[in-house]
Amino acid sequence: MKKHSYIIENVFKGLSFLSVVLFILIFISIFFVLFNEAKLSISKFSFTFLFKATWDPVREEFGGLVPIIGTILTSILSIIFAFPISLGIAIFIAEICPKFLKNFFRAGIELLAGIPSIIYGIWGLFVFVPIMKNKVEPFLIKHLGFIKIFNGEPFGIGLLTASIVLSFMIIPFISSMIIELFSMVPDVFKESAYALGSTRFEVIKYVIVPYVKVGIFGSVILGLARAVGETMAVTFVIGNTYKIPKDIYEPTITIASSLANEFTEATTEIYLSSLFYLAFVLFIISLLVFLISRILLLKLIK
Repeated sequence: MKKHSYIIENVFKGLSFLSVVLFILIFISIFFVLFNEAKLSISKFSFTFLFKATWDPVREEFGGLVPIIGTILTSILSIIFAFPISLGIAIFIAEICPKFLKNFFRAGIELLAGIPSIIYGIWGLFVFVPIMKNKVEPFLIKHLGFIKIFNGEPFGIGLLTASIVLSFMIIPFISSMIIELFSMVPDVFKESAYALGSTRFEVIKYVIVPYVKVGIFGSVILGLARAVGETMAVTFVIGNTYKIPKDIYEPTITIASSLANEFTEATTEIYLSSLFYLAFVLFIISLLVFLISRILLLKLIK
């Protein structure tokens, strides 16, 4: 019996080790495939590719500045929109919502998180874009047009719309993580605060949020990592134009939407290699964002 258990344990350890090795090999393989396919573009354009705004397949002149800026802007704006709403949802479900409704609301959040991104994209294009074009953007132009970034034409599709649709996608993701963080706060801390006469708002502000603030920031960074790589929803509503936006309404493009739109159209080696260069840049950005979030979450655990 002991020998049988020993064999099972060793087999389990071996399979676990192989799983880790397989994951590492896949990661290394992705890195080297992207780098190898991008070598032609890297050798031709070097680091100037990252700071060049030209994207001209006819003349074979390629630069990744526009999609890189588009990716950064949509990701940052989506986090700005998503974070306060996510925090509010998490506070309500974890600390305010009646117990008999908590599971209902949590299930709703998880359901929203599971909706495919293409559904968000279709909804954004046919429902949200007309609202933005006819209602929201004209209102912002009228009342905030004296600020340069709010003074433009109401395109409907563009940077602002893509950022808001993207924020809808990451709100359930960030909310779920913050709810889990709130459950890590020891009950004795909250009970002690209530015993001292603190209100619910004071307990949330001075006990719960400070206790998990590093984890909250890490959750936001993980949300940012997801936003950076989002493809289909953004592709539907961002406009897919190689142009650095002068205001928040103008169409632009992200790295992911550029890859989705142009891979099948790449007819030359340098064109295809430049797309792989963009993919490699996106891979590095996502990796850095993920590593930062993990470091912050590990600090919370310690």
